[in-house]
Amino acid sequence: MIPINISELSKTYGKVKALNNLSLAVNDGELFGLIGPDGAGKTTLMRIITSLILPDSGTAEVFGLDSTKEYRKIRSIVGYMPGRFSLYSDLTVQENLEFFAGVFGTTIKENYYLIQDIYEHLEPFRDRPAGKLSGGMKQKLALSCALIHKPKLLLLDEPTTGVDAVSRREFWEMLRKLKSEGITILVSTAYMDEASLCDSIALMQNGIVLGKDTPKSLVEKYQNDIFSVKHPDSYKLLNFLRTKDFAQSAFLFGQEIHLSVIKNTLQKDELNNILETAGFVNAESELITATVEDSFMLLMGKEDNN
Repeated sequence: MIPINISELSKTYGKVKALNNLSLAVNDGELFGLIGPDGAGKTTLMRIITSLILPDSGTAEVFGLDSTKEYRKIRSIVGYMPGRFSLYSDLTVQENLEFFAGVFGTTIKENYYLIQDIYEHLEPFRDRPAGKLSGGMKQKLALSCALIHKPKLLLLDEPTTGVDAVSRREFWEMLRKLKSEGITILVSTAYMDEASLCDSIALMQNGIVLGKDTPKSLVEKYQNDIFSVKHPDSYKLLNFLRTKDFAQSAFLFGQEIHLSVIKNTLQKDELNNILETAGFVNAESELITATVEDSFMLLMGKEDNN
């Protein structure tokens, strides 16, 4: 049975359309990523799946259970880690874990094997109030509490936001181990580099899915050539490139510009000559392979033009 099956889901907050007739399916055993910026609709979608809010229209099913009619059953088989730390700050690490185990009618001992690798990092702080933990430790405690009842489906809303690079890497290693236990995982993130760590992804913007596939397939579908272009005055160069007819798009990616052109219409030497003639004598360009973020920017541009 499909763990998540979303059909024509819509949700509006005042004049803001958080979800716009969205449909999506997540397969059993997948590590599935919702990729998109703040305001894309990721959190609203997760809250509907977990039955915390109701949709205006459409349906959300979890293992065949309707999120609006069978929410009690859904909550017993789903583990949810919201974007904001939501555990009891005045309770200790151990007390929080015991509380959530008790809520679901289980014990820490019964499912300890699921959280052992995570909880070992927390063990030295078991008597510390949760509110006094570091960001990375809060993240590990929240994940432990979401897993303690051995859910069939785990939903993580931007779990790595605000934590350091090492904690981010450790967290994704933990997710891969959890997936090997047969748990289906839905994780949302605004970090495009995390998309490649998922089995499948959905690129979201303005409450709709722009594209859904494996990260590799989405990149392979990118049909343009991409040049990485560098210059000390990147903003001046960016504005220049956006005026050129050959530029399908041009976006800043850190200290470089990703210039998208129709395949085989512009060579590196031609581009370098154009840049030098325009006065960008120190510019460097290189033909590169597209990334998930390039695919997202292309799809977003197509949506804006519709």
